[in-house]
Amino acid sequence: MYYGEIKNCDIANGTGVRVTLFVSGCTNHCEHCFQPETWDFQYGSPFTRETEDELLAMLEPDYINGLTLLGGEPFEPENQHALLPFLRRVKERYPDKDIWAFTGFTLEELHGQGAYPNCGETEEILALIDVLVDGRYVEAQKDLSLQFRGSANQRIIDLNRTKEQGHIVLWPELV
Repeated sequence: MYYGEIKNCDIANGTGVRVTLFVSGCTNHCEHCFQPETWDFQYGSPFTRETEDELLAMLEPDYINGLTLLGGEPFEPENQHALLPFLRRVKERYPDKDIWAFTGFTLEELHGQGAYPNCGETEEILALIDVLVDGRYVEAQKDLSLQFRGSANQRIIDLNRTKEQGHIVLWPELV
């Protein structure tokens, strides 16, 4: 896997102060994507053990709320293969910090057996993520007043409450 950028002390991609990893590679190719350069799976730098260690060190301060994954597309199958071991390390070392992920796929697509983004790692990755912002960016539904998303079709899903209740529960701040 490659990544395009790492942001330390990011306040735009989830609650509080976050460390954000922009992975490379995306087959969704949303019209008017804000980072089309990240569609290329070889864009940026290789995601190595040293990269993981750097991210873990950035997550250490108490004022960092958690990690955010976006891209590109974190749920491209080849990205999931690289992200799962890293996310395990994050949760092991920082169990009280949350993980947000942004995806152009819907939660239903991610769970769909035989669906393109569903691979051997998907369910465990979803179990490690606390908040999922799902759905492709749709220019016709663009709304700059929305928090943490660009178009009205996108949802912010509280994955922990969704698992507990057995149905999709939107992030509490939006209900």
